[in-house]
Amino acid sequence: MANTTQPLISVKNLHKKFGTLEVLKGVDLDVQAGDVIAVIGPSGCGKSTLLRCLNLLEMPTGGSILLEDAFVFKNERFILKAKMKAIPDKKSEEYLALKTEYECLKKEEKLIEKTVNKTINIHRQKIGMVFQQFNLFPHLTVLNNITLAPIKLKKCTKEEAEAKAMALLEKVGLADKANAYPSTLSGGQKQRIAIVRALAMEPDIMLFDEPTSALDPEMVGEVLKVMTELAKEGMTMVVVTHEMGFAKEVASRIIFMSDGVIKEENAPKEFFENPKDERLKEFLSKVL
Repeated sequence: MANTTQPLISVKNLHKKFGTLEVLKGVDLDVQAGDVIAVIGPSGCGKSTLLRCLNLLEMPTGGSILLEDAFVFKNERFILKAKMKAIPDKKSEEYLALKTEYECLKKEEKLIEKTVNKTINIHRQKIGMVFQQFNLFPHLTVLNNITLAPIKLKKCTKEEAEAKAMALLEKVGLADKANAYPSTLSGGQKQRIAIVRALAMEPDIMLFDEPTSALDPEMVGEVLKVMTELAKEGMTMVVVTHEMGFAKEVASRIIFMSDGVIKEENAPKEFFENPKDERLKEFLSKVL
């Protein structure tokens, strides 16, 4: 049965350009609370850019993103602008009608942009992100890495932040590393700390950008175990990954991206056993 509840995140016709290079070419995606979505696809297809657009680390070029039914990005006038450019007669009724619509959209979208600029930190607090390269502060202890943002952004006391951090460290088996510095940790330990740091902000959704790709093979399992436990606890997750076993066993949905768009989306069993898209069939033949 289809999920009819309001999506936690709703992405419509999302575009992203870097100069003349169009990386995202019209992505539509709904993320329901409790979803675990694995995003797979060849390198350079836009997977990481999509994640970075979701929490506005990258500002999209066009389309819209709603978080909990409120716009955090909207620029649909770029479509109208392209249509207007294609009309040679700038005095035609068609052109003038589009121009009027464009000006109305522009006012609406500028108001949204102004609101988002004021609330962007609140938006990012709701969306935790874990990167490939950990991004821990080398001059801070593990405990200070975890408590820095909760204290500064959420204004909780140092004692409250440290108690929460220690509980999370216990959960991932690293309570004994609270006073260690990142340079003394293995890659798998650093990534688990990075996950804890994101969880300390109590986000509504977690984004993982190839969290195991920088790890030695023997360290991959300890990170995937933490992510699997989070999924079991109901954490909403979008995971860009090359770990097909994780996608198959843990994800509720799998998305295949290629050439800046979503080519196929399905439940794991159907996705792997009965792929429809030819590019996906080719991709799976190489990675499975």
